[in-house]
Amino acid sequence: MAKSPMTFKNMKLLRFGRDFKPDEQVILRDYLAIERTRLANERTLLSYIRSSLYLLLGSIGLYQLKEFANFKYLALLALVFSAIFFIIGVYRFTLLKRSLKRLYYVSEEKEKVNT
Repeated sequence: MAKSPMTFKNMKLLRFGRDFKPDEQVILRDYLAIERTRLANERTLLSYIRSSLYLLLGSIGLYQLKEFANFKYLALLALVFSAIFFIIGVYRFTLLKRSLKRLYYVSEEKEKVNT
């Protein structure tokens, strides 16, 4: 049986930024997979930012409602969640970006050693 190049040992439920260790140099298919993952990571970051902005706009709108005093607490809660969404999005983006850089540079170093 062939050994899989990406085995996840001790996989945890919410483990962000997994380390990938390729067995051999990056071939075109793997390079394209890395590029797709990078683009998907950027798209996910934009989704987090968009959700954060929607919550921010919603909190501003709820805060401006003068007739309902209880909505100010909801506006504050939406503002807090907006900041949390933004921070989580940037954090996850940087973790995956670092992991992809490590994968690409490790395989480039192996390619230089083999040539």
